[in-house]
Amino acid sequence: MKEGNGSLATPSPKISNRLTLKEHILEIVSDSGEGAQKAGQSFGAVSAKMGNGVWTVEIIPADIQPPPRTKESASGIRIRFGTGKITNAGDEADVLVAFNEIVPYTRIEQNVYRKGTIVLIESKWATDDSADIRKSYANAIQDFKDRGFVVYEIPMEEECLKLTPNPKKGKNMWVLGMLSHIYDRDMEKAAAQIEYTFRSKSQAVIDSNLKLLQAGYNWAAEHLDLRYEVPAIEAKQELVVMNGNEALSFGIQAAGIELCSMYPITPATSTSHHLAECIQSSGGIIHQAEDEIAAVGFAIGASYAGKTSVTITSGPGLALKTEFLGLAVMAEVPLVVIDVQRGGPSTGLPTKVEQSDLLAVLYGQPGDAPKVVLAPSTIEECFHFVILARKIAESFRMPVILLSDANLATGVQPFPRPQLREEWLSPPVDQSPWKEGVTPYGWDDKTGLSQRPIPGQAGGEYTLTGLAHSAAAKVTYLPEINQKTSALRSRKLATFGRTLKPPKVNGDNEGELLIVGWGSTRGAIEEAVGRAREQGASVSSLHLHFLSPMEPGLKEIFQRFKKVMTVEINYSDSLDDPMITPENRRYAQLAWLLRAQTLVDIDCYSNVYGQPLRPGDIVDKIQQELNR
Repeated sequence: MKEGNGSLATPSPKISNRLTLKEHILEIVSDSGEGAQKAGQSFGAVSAKMGNGVWTVEIIPADIQPPPRTKESASGIRIRFGTGKITNAGDEADVLVAFNEIVPYTRIEQNVYRKGTIVLIESKWATDDSADIRKSYANAIQDFKDRGFVVYEIPMEEECLKLTPNPKKGKNMWVLGMLSHIYDRDMEKAAAQIEYTFRSKSQAVIDSNLKLLQAGYNWAAEHLDLRYEVPAIEAKQELVVMNGNEALSFGIQAAGIELCSMYPITPATSTSHHLAECIQSSGGIIHQAEDEIAAVGFAIGASYAGKTSVTITSGPGLALKTEFLGLAVMAEVPLVVIDVQRGGPSTGLPTKVEQSDLLAVLYGQPGDAPKVVLAPSTIEECFHFVILARKIAESFRMPVILLSDANLATGVQPFPRPQLREEWLSPPVDQSPWKEGVTPYGWDDKTGLSQRPIPGQAGGEYTLTGLAHSAAAKVTYLPEINQKTSALRSRKLATFGRTLKPPKVNGDNEGELLIVGWGSTRGAIEEAVGRAREQGASVSSLHLHFLSPMEPGLKEIFQRFKKVMTVEINYSDSLDDPMITPENRRYAQLAWLLRAQTLVDIDCYSNVYGQPLRPGDIVDKIQQELNR
């Protein structure tokens, strides 16, 4: 092995010395359809099952079938894994596996690599029949070296051809084997993961992939001197490994929700795919409607009939569901809505992350339409929050919207196996006779709560309407009744808010700067705050789970800090931009809400790059704020 120019030359004996690391960040990038994501998902799952902390982020092209060997075709995955708990995707990658020389440039433009990043690249393009491709490859290799990358040219396809006539369908498992040697992964667990991944295929397909896995491992053992050890910590309890969409699916079933009605939309669709595989075993069904409007209408109908249902969507689908969501508020029909957010507006960035829909879910309906809105911040919370959402929806007869996002949707993380509880399940449909004299909307004047009649209850028949109505469900336009019923629907939100506790501050309870976040940004924010505090910065953080109603005590907490700033993944104006002044500046969505709620002068740091926030960038922003 020659390392002077960083390129693979002649084979060298296996070198047994390993570099022990606390963590590493690995990316695998290929043309769309070459299996880089499957290789990375398998690597992440094996690492998690070995006891490593893991977080993954999928790299998804915007087009369904982009032309190969283009920047637009870049598809893959980032895996950050470490000795301790990993909560976000981190900063620059340490190792890149590239299936051609073009696809890395999409990621290079996003500044996700650094000087010293190791590039393991498919070498077949150096001898391609096309002179243009050979030239492109040679130029890229030189450019990578000029950027300070350490390049190893790997004969992936050449080695795969020894075992399969179609290396495009096996190269990813060969790469998994190569990486398993580099990082000393448990090969029995890797083989078991392959058997699980290809469980729906024939035994011949499984055996072929197992041979490719072993071949990649053997080749790396003979030819590569890259050896890393990222020690694992033995888990004290049984763990599960899944992404956020899978966690939502399991949460739906654990909550006893028997119907999911949805229309496919990125990045929420894989939740329905997972549900379709297993919801029948828990007594439920999944309904794929003809469009987003029909999906929410179907769910509301089922909920009205007594089976609280869930509909799953993303931003554009949420916009189409607007009118029906208003109906659920007015008619007080329990409903769980899961919004896996993506970039907007309009079709926007279908495969990219953004916390884009907070204001839309709060204010997207005409008139006053109170609803509970909550946002999980981890994969584990994606599971538990669905159970909580179902309980709130039924107890308060209102829609509950759960805001996930693309970062949580595809991120993989281990967490303790949930111990199922009977109280999580939806109670049986009540068919006992309706109490005489009780109206369908017999609101309690103090709490706004009312008993929920179910079709089929003797004496409980009533007319469901989206029109303004009285407690008896009779349409009425009387001013005093409309005022009162609006107040009582809002009072339910206040009643629920009284059950919440003030959020806990991460760090000191007072200081120079408080960072406030919500949703999937929690891991990056808390890691950044930890780094900044180690450098002596007076900074703390606070993460909100409930966004409507908000957790209490916020104004009191904010007043203990000299500066308060939200960190979000949605748009805000920068005061450095042309035409922007303190008077006309548009704030990030949570900052806008908090300013209105607390009357505290809250600043914000946000962007819409479509990428997960990096802890290092947040650290830089913290230092800028403290030095101003």
